[in-house]
Amino acid sequence: MTEIKNLKKAAERIKKAVKNKEKIILYGDADLDGISSVIILKEAIKNLGGKVTAVYFPDREVEGYGLNEDALNYLKQYSPALLLVLDCGIGNLSEVKLAKKMGFEVVIVDHHEPLKKLPQAQIIVNPKQKGDRYPFKVFAAAGVVFKLAEVLLKEKLSSFLKKDLLVLAALATMADMMPQEKDNAEILDEGLPSIKNALRPGLRAFLETDLLNRENSRQLAQKIISACHAGGTKNHLNEGYLLLSEISLEKAETLAQDLLLRAHSRQMKIKEITGEMEKKILNQKEEPIIFEENKDCAVLMLGPVAGKICQIFQKPVFLYNQRKDTCQGAVRTPEGVDGVKAMMRCEAILETYGGHPQAGGFRIKSKNLKQFKNCLLKYFKNRVFAKQKRR
Repeated sequence: MTEIKNLKKAAERIKKAVKNKEKIILYGDADLDGISSVIILKEAIKNLGGKVTAVYFPDREVEGYGLNEDALNYLKQYSPALLLVLDCGIGNLSEVKLAKKMGFEVVIVDHHEPLKKLPQAQIIVNPKQKGDRYPFKVFAAAGVVFKLAEVLLKEKLSSFLKKDLLVLAALATMADMMPQEKDNAEILDEGLPSIKNALRPGLRAFLETDLLNRENSRQLAQKIISACHAGGTKNHLNEGYLLLSEISLEKAETLAQDLLLRAHSRQMKIKEITGEMEKKILNQKEEPIIFEENKDCAVLMLGPVAGKICQIFQKPVFLYNQRKDTCQGAVRTPEGVDGVKAMMRCEAILETYGGHPQAGGFRIKSKNLKQFKNCLLKYFKNRVFAKQKRR
């Protein structure tokens, strides 16, 4: 039976680390897919009899997306160690090289589009990399990590643990808006119904706070996703991760209530920023792309706002904010338009970039913004998009 490339190799390396009592670090992206990936693998390692030395989520507002130098400088206190990078890493060429110099052995489990070159990690698990013969390619990262957990645990994967991990994989699949077909449909069909009788306190907290919708798995899932995405990072740990890892129901309920309130405020702010940007864009000259700065938009809101602007105008959207001499940006494109390929044409002037064809991101020096825009305009010059959608 065909398996995802390097899945067994990654499992064997983790087993070796557990057996030899090596230090193990889990590094995940700060969204629900990254959070779920970290928890799934942490639970699998625990059930193997192993221990995770440290967990790290980058602060998107400060560190940007993916593996970064600040994070590695903090984590080098644990070196040498096995560094498992989840839901990011596929585009972090220089950062992986630096991690290796620091004494880390790097294993990447990701689902984003591979770029022209792959990082020099010891093992890369990504269904989209060259040479991978597994027929299904569009997992959330947590879906790939769940497959890894199955190989790791085999007969040790009890039906109870499997349900618990599948709920997390299902939430991540929905959160990352992966196609709900084939392997993903199986994850959702098995995982979502278990939300209603979940024993994990971080999930039960939502059942206790929403008695009216406790029978509707998808509505509960959306509420959990929204709450987790409203969390920030404290002491290198994401608040959504802290909620879903909490063992006290009482504490979990308090955390859930707080994040739900912040999620509502976040949604109102996204709506407000989108409305302001729509008016601004309507008064501009016609161009094939929307390339805009928004100083009031937090990094974690750039993606949702860019997505809404993309839906309204049916054009590729490159939305960014500036922090001193560096900009972080989110990219959203209409169906059939690959934003990652567009950025590949401009990679020489980008610090980092990557993601999915319709949803990506970038980091760039402020001095290179004009050059980046001109490069994108040249790429999209002769491409025609659907007419603007009316509300």
